[in-house]
Amino acid sequence: MALLRQDSLVTGQLLRLVLLHTAWEVGSGQVRYSLPEESKQGAFVARLAQDLGLEVSELVSRMFRMVSKGRGDYFEVNLQSGVLFVKSPVDREEVCGQSPLCAIDLEVIVDKPLRIFHVEVEIQDINDNAPVFPVNGLNIFIAESRLPGSRFPLEGASDADIGTNSLLIYTLSPNEHFTLDLQTKNDQTTSADMVLKKPLDREETSVHNLLLTATDGGKPEHTGSVQLLITVLDANDNTPEFNKPVYEIKLLENTANGVSVMTLNATDLDEGTNKDISYYFISHLPPDGRDLFSINSNTGEIRVKGEIDFEVYNVYEIRVEAKDKGNPPLAGHCKILIDVLDVNDNVPELAVTSLSLPVPEDAPPGTVVALISVSDRDSGDNGKVTCSIPPDMPFQLVSTFKNYHSLVLAEAVDRERVSEYKILVTARDEGAPSLSASSSILVPIADVNDNAPAFPQPVYTVFVKENNRPGAHLLSVSASDPDVRENAFVSYSVVERSVGEQQPVSSYISVHSESGHIYGLQPFDYEELQVLQFQVSARDAGFPSLCGNVTVQLFVLDENDNAPAVSPPGSGRGSPGPELVPLSAGAGHVVGKVRAVDADSGYNAWLRYEVQEAGTAGPFRVGVYSGEISTTRALEEADGPSQRLVILVKDHGEPALSATATVSLSLVESPQAVKWDSRQRVGSEGPLVDMNVSLTIAICSLSGLFVLVIVVYVGLRCHPGPEVMCGPGKATVVCSSEVGSWSYSQRQSRNLCVGEVSAKNDLMVFSPNFPHSSENWEEKQQELTPNAAGQVSLWK
Repeated sequence: MALLRQDSLVTGQLLRLVLLHTAWEVGSGQVRYSLPEESKQGAFVARLAQDLGLEVSELVSRMFRMVSKGRGDYFEVNLQSGVLFVKSPVDREEVCGQSPLCAIDLEVIVDKPLRIFHVEVEIQDINDNAPVFPVNGLNIFIAESRLPGSRFPLEGASDADIGTNSLLIYTLSPNEHFTLDLQTKNDQTTSADMVLKKPLDREETSVHNLLLTATDGGKPEHTGSVQLLITVLDANDNTPEFNKPVYEIKLLENTANGVSVMTLNATDLDEGTNKDISYYFISHLPPDGRDLFSINSNTGEIRVKGEIDFEVYNVYEIRVEAKDKGNPPLAGHCKILIDVLDVNDNVPELAVTSLSLPVPEDAPPGTVVALISVSDRDSGDNGKVTCSIPPDMPFQLVSTFKNYHSLVLAEAVDRERVSEYKILVTARDEGAPSLSASSSILVPIADVNDNAPAFPQPVYTVFVKENNRPGAHLLSVSASDPDVRENAFVSYSVVERSVGEQQPVSSYISVHSESGHIYGLQPFDYEELQVLQFQVSARDAGFPSLCGNVTVQLFVLDENDNAPAVSPPGSGRGSPGPELVPLSAGAGHVVGKVRAVDADSGYNAWLRYEVQEAGTAGPFRVGVYSGEISTTRALEEADGPSQRLVILVKDHGEPALSATATVSLSLVESPQAVKWDSRQRVGSEGPLVDMNVSLTIAICSLSGLFVLVIVVYVGLRCHPGPEVMCGPGKATVVCSSEVGSWSYSQRQSRNLCVGEVSAKNDLMVFSPNFPHSSENWEEKQQELTPNAAGQVSLWK
């Protein structure tokens, strides 16, 4: 019958389910519901999505999820309707015990954007537990000499329910000798005493059987009972008495075993064995307290014998009986209330409930990284917890609700500087001394394409000999990108531009897109192109992609691929024909000049003149470097009317290239017929001056490479005149600082006056492309010896 009434009560309460609290707390996002315990599986709780302001259609796309904190998985949400319903029945006594407030905390989390809601479901108690006595039967011995009004404490019943469902009312089966005196506090029965209302007569009735019934305040109500077997004793008519009926004691939790709590002292007015007292525990509330304390039956000293834990029970009620040794024995009673004081013996607990990882390096400050909850089982200041992280982190903790915190980004992060952070979260309570707990959160930083590829140097310089093989590797460029994966994958390309006569730079060179190797697509010709400057672009594969450029300077080096070109005979006079030489000419008389040019540069263009067959030159010779043909002695008729000289013109390249010129000389009597020589220009050039030739060797050292440059300064003997420039010529020498090789200016010439003939274009400045061997240099040094035309000096 009681079970039918209980089911009826549960069904009625389910039908009367009321939404207690749906108002949002400011800034906290909290809703509260109430639910009777033992609600069946599938029972409706609330329209959770609607109460939270969420669209039901978005629950799946926003990754709606619900987490129950520490009390079991009792509820579930239907993602199609947004309804919160019971997943499994909740037994309030199992979940919360005797706690006056029983609530299950739920966390609702949605993404896009990330939000967290706190839901509290209060579990309402129903009267599903009947009062229970610790024993089935209780034997009570009462002397017949006890006077009316004598009190006999009865061990009470306990009810696992709370509130009105646990308010007990005791009744005693009808009898003429005993009645019940109920002691209440705050409208709640704390104990029941059986009071003698009529003297006992053992000879009339020696045993009384009574039934003590406990009824709770639930609807429907439940009852429990215990059988009282009262034996009436004779004689000993003074009971032991305590100095007060109730003792209140405060005791720290975690008090060590064996520590004395107090010592009771009861007195008995009888004498002899009737005043010898023994002490006993007769009841404990809660019943578990029976194993936590011990009493010395002879001295009445109470000691701790178990673990006192404030978080389990904070109040103990112990009933003590002092019994004498009379026959029959008499007993007095007292009550001890032990108030357990909290000690800070529980460290805070940390739990990371949600993580949004990894964090992009371009995430704005304020981005939520993780949700953290803390708790402490202690009470008061011992249970107040503060949460912190190290100060040198680009993160901060923001308190959201009670002991809930959000770990948010406080400032911008850079993956290239720090790729991940190990954040130590510390929770510390306010106890004395305080206790703390820590938990590490590893926060990786995701890469964003925020770095362009960069070359290690702004300019690359390379020297390439002309006539290079098509497709030959010239140099390699390499750029680095501190990003990762596709953001760091670099490809190379040439920045297109026109070279010379609108030729694209890509027709000269190509760049391998992956390796950065640069190849020549065609042979270079120094005589057409000396310097090719272009840019190479390095681009990453990020989105959007970033790029960086570098300049490449390609210097073409000359090779001896052009032979000297000799001007036609007679080009200096304006008309072809043999050179006319007066027979009266003395030694050193200039009779003609071989003119030749070389399209190459430096040593490759430095020309040397010599008679091909020295034995056939007769009284004539040719200047080694000037090409001037002059007499070696005074002419004689025996020399014949004409001479034919074959002049070999050879450059200084390796190997040397050469050409020949044939010069015809006619010896004539009349000096007036010689109109082409230097005397034809004497009127405009003036008298002759002495000529001195000096060679200066300049040494440039770059990157350990020594290169010799010969600069020729010539002092002349000229006819002074307004249109003739006499004096030393100067060449410009340029040294590249990038790789330590030589670049040089174009050849420069100056009009020089030599001997008694016209000014000549013979001054040549040259610089070798590569260091020559010492043997070659000594050979050229020997060639620059003094001759009849002037003096040559050499400084090292």
